[in-house]
Amino acid sequence: QWQLVESGGALVQPGGSLRLSCTGSGRTLEHYGLGWFRQAPGKEREGVSSISSSGDNTNYADSVKGRFTISRDNAKNTVYLQRNSLKAEDTAVYYCSATRSPVWAAPLEAGKYDYWGKGTQVTVSS
Repeated sequence: QWQLVESGGALVQPGGSLRLSCTGSGRTLEHYGLGWFRQAPGKEREGVSSISSSGDNTNYADSVKGRFTISRDNAKNTVYLQRNSLKAEDTAVYYCSATRSPVWAAPLEAGKYDYWGKGTQVTVSS
């Protein structure tokens, strides 16, 4: 049984940077679109960023555009989320997910994703 395993969550100060990683264990991620979602306490899970299986298309929530960058390294079976200029409102559990959507698709709707990691906590605080 394969798993998505997130890493890189931490406590970071406002304005700081942090890179999250997600590795597929037991199956190649090459043919999947990949996404990052987050859920803050008392809030619904929201799509943060996604990248198509082809790697050609990316998508970002308005709240993170210009601050977050998603990338994938198929050779390492890993997807990354580089986050800069972090704000307190970025505090959440971040989840990695995989979708069998078409190769060009980079959806941000949670319902379009088939597999999920268990999440990693990111806290932005001074």
